[in-house]
Amino acid sequence: MIKTAITEMFSVKYPILCGAMMWLCKPTLCAAISNAGGLGNLTAANYETEDEFRGAIKEVRKLTDNPFMVNVTALPSMRITSEHHKMYLRVCAEEKVAGVEVSGTPLDKLGGMELIETLKSAGVKMFHKVGSVRHAKHAEEVGYDGIYAAGIEEGGHPLDDDVSTMVLTPRIVESVSIPVVTVGGIANGVTLAAALALGAEGVMMASRFISTKECEVHGNIKMELVKRQEQDTTLITKSLGMQGRALKNKTVAEVLEVEARGGGLEELLPLIAGKRGAEAWVTGDVEAAPMYVGQSIGLIHDIPSCEELLQGMVAEAEAQITNLKNRIV
Repeated sequence: MIKTAITEMFSVKYPILCGAMMWLCKPTLCAAISNAGGLGNLTAANYETEDEFRGAIKEVRKLTDNPFMVNVTALPSMRITSEHHKMYLRVCAEEKVAGVEVSGTPLDKLGGMELIETLKSAGVKMFHKVGSVRHAKHAEEVGYDGIYAAGIEEGGHPLDDDVSTMVLTPRIVESVSIPVVTVGGIANGVTLAAALALGAEGVMMASRFISTKECEVHGNIKMELVKRQEQDTTLITKSLGMQGRALKNKTVAEVLEVEARGGGLEELLPLIAGKRGAEAWVTGDVEAAPMYVGQSIGLIHDIPSCEELLQGMVAEAEAQITNLKNRIV
């Protein structure tokens, strides 16, 4: 068993958390990860009304008695507004979910210190996903319970400081006193052991959970991630001030071409619109939309159940740690 501040804080078996994924982190996958001993993720932006969102939380609770996280991504969106963000967080407090993973605008700027106090009073643990020491320090100062240290390797939208996991995790660990979770490049037991060696109290994965039996995505997508390697992602939408790491495909090539010749948001929007991604996950067309996955896809070699994945990761991490201990003479 690997005991950390994360396993203690949430009373879970493994210090492994699922990160946010639009259209994918819904009740079935969330509950499967929590039932397997980790912390599943319910991504709030999948739901546009309070009733839908509250209903999704209740559905997770029908599928698992274990704790899970809710993600609230407070970044510019054509569909989700700041009022949605505040609603999600209010409902999280009312429903007393185990924890929230916040990215983008921090809670104190999103809803003031009273929002933080409301979540604290409800027993909701607050983690902010950051890519820099300065943002981690701010989160600690205003009362967050932990930090997700997100390296440039991660899928989605890494901070444009472009700091790698290998450097970012220990820098944040030495700069704050609250627990740090490593994000970016994590997909197996060796990388879990590495994160712990860097001072992290746990790891967060997203891409790895796509290629699991319980993820509700077309089989073509799962197999594509098994086939692809670590060099098969690239950074897009830098010109919009919100870079994203996505799988190299036809649509991503078109995005990069538009950016290279100075095309703006109006030309890019049809290519990066969330609706394209939602359709691609269902149809299995790996060329049809940007698929925001991380460099960790190079470590994905199979499609296990969530239980098999987490058990295998921890066994591999324990073996790696034992092997390292045996090297000390």
